Amino acid sequence: MSRPYFLEQIDDAAVVQYYADGFEALSLRDKTLIWHLAQAVIAGRDIYYDQRYRHALEMREVLEEILTHSAGVDPAVLSEIRRYTKLFWINSGPHNNLTARKFVLACAPAAFREAAHRARRSGAAFPVRGDETLDELLDRLERPFFDAATDAMVTNKTPGEGRDILEASANNLYSGVRMPDLDGFDERYGLNSRLVKRDGRLVEEICRIGGRYGARIAHIVDHLRDALHVAPPATRRTLDALIRFYESGEDDDRAAYDIAWVEDHEADVDTINGFVENYLDARGVKGAWEGLVYLVNHDKTGGLRRLAEDASWFEARMPWDPRWRRETVTGVTARAIEVVVETGDAGPLTPVGINLPNDQRIREQHGSKSVTLTNINEAYEKSQPPAFRREFCWSADEVARAEQWGAIAGEVTTGIHEVLGHGSGRVADHLQGQPQLALKEHYSALEEARADLVALFFLPEPRIGEIGMVPAEHQAEIVRTEYEAYARNALVQLRRVRQGTQLEEDHMRNRQMIVQWLMANAAAIEVRSRDGRTFYVCTDVEAFRHGAGRLLAEVQRIKSEGDYAAASDLFETYGIHFDADLRDEVVRRVDALNLPSYTGFVQPTLEAVTDEVGRITDVRISYPCDLERQMLEYSGKQVVRGSVA
Repeated sequence: MSRPYFLEQIDDAAVVQYYADGFEALSLRDKTLIWHLAQAVIAGRDIYYDQRYRHALEMREVLEEILTHSAGVDPAVLSEIRRYTKLFWINSGPHNNLTARKFVLACAPAAFREAAHRARRSGAAFPVRGDETLDELLDRLERPFFDAATDAMVTNKTPGEGRDILEASANNLYSGVRMPDLDGFDERYGLNSRLVKRDGRLVEEICRIGGRYGARIAHIVDHLRDALHVAPPATRRTLDALIRFYESGEDDDRAAYDIAWVEDHEADVDTINGFVENYLDARGVKGAWEGLVYLVNHDKTGGLRRLAEDASWFEARMPWDPRWRRETVTGVTARAIEVVVETGDAGPLTPVGINLPNDQRIREQHGSKSVTLTNINEAYEKSQPPAFRREFCWSADEVARAEQWGAIAGEVTTGIHEVLGHGSGRVADHLQGQPQLALKEHYSALEEARADLVALFFLPEPRIGEIGMVPAEHQAEIVRTEYEAYARNALVQLRRVRQGTQLEEDHMRNRQMIVQWLMANAAAIEVRSRDGRTFYVCTDVEAFRHGAGRLLAEVQRIKSEGDYAAASDLFETYGIHFDADLRDEVVRRVDALNLPSYTGFVQPTLEAVTDEVGRITDVRISYPCDLERQMLEYSGKQVVRGSVA
């Protein structure tokens, strides 16, 4: 029976429903564990909103109160508020997650003000401060809502000559801090703090119970404690360690949690919950909060597990200086999963693969755990318009390969990226396991490039077919399909950046850097033109792989030695800047076909069924296929009768 994936498109954002088909087959104990972990994930959602922008929570509250008390609001104004709010939900604030640029309301400020007053007359409660009036609140938030030049970039790693990357970034990870202020500063809580300058000195506001986000973290912990009662022993130890970290905020407790999580190899249900990825931070140190809960898809895990078991074999054949290979590789595990609920930095915009922990020291000593989000990959594949491939493929053969092998090629490449890419290599002792401190704003893009290059280099390796990651008899076709897609993506991704001439998002920088480097240094990719349309065409698979290996050796050296100057030169030359005319051409082509640039996901809904004493007797799963309804439910909102939802 067919079921909906693509739900709607708001500007250039697609909205897609994903499914967790394995949930129904779980035991009641595992369903109950997922229920409690999902509540912990939802409880932390607002932390990420606040980290992205200091006004985001107040802005969201104003928008949601208007939407849920909309009787009498001008229909055209309400339609614009709804459009903007959906983008706000998808991006967890008013800045595009991929371009980092701010988007604004397109109605007049006076019309928005009138809508708010009508909503108040219908019972809306706005987030006024103390004796503040509604008009004073709207005055205070007018520039955040309507002025694109106010707090224009959520993260700005290349602000231009003489500008500071922290001052130029609108995120809420710092306040009053410039990069020179950090010289000589002993930062004890780099991952889980907000750094502020107060009375001329730097102060770390630690994210923990009793500290920054203390009330929200306490709610997370309440749900984690509920989960302890149904968790298997290894997962219980992991959750206990996470609770201790949330209570203390100390780095030793964070490391203990990371180790416990890595060592929990066999759980059928797992979670990621905490301050994890550092893409939001211009200097690549502070962790954005994210939460996921997921179940293992055993049918799709076999190849990934064998890949992880062979990690030592691949490590010994990495095409970089043997000094930077690990002598022993332990603790590497990998699984295919179905995500059930994800929020914060993980949703509604979601990764397709994850490898953690990010702490290089723990990776080298204890290993890492990789997951591939199979149901997200499926939802992407099922919702992608066929015109997307046809428009940017050079030939009918390339289109046919993409249709036949694109899904498996992408999934296998993601698996190698996560398991072998992020899980490989070592760094020089003088970096003390923290290359990000030396590589600063280039670290995240460099690390993503390293993982991509490992995948591109090893995808043709016969061992990949031998262990069942791909059908060996079709491996050559799958490799060509992936190389073609990778080259194509560096062109197509320009549709996402409709202003300016530089990339900010780390994955986009990484992809452009690799493709542009290959164009300049290997006979692997050609730029072709036909009927006024540009194409990036993979012309030589062997040259592509050989070039990827050469570039990978240099990227690993840069990471291992912490060579900031080389990283800066690599990305300034190949990864950051692009031709505006080429971008405008790509935008015209996708707009003519009404193709989306990025995707936000609607998640399953869980409902706990309880008996007369409150004991959970079942957990039901459903699929709302409605972004607005789900986001309002997460915020605890209900539409007031007489309003239009």
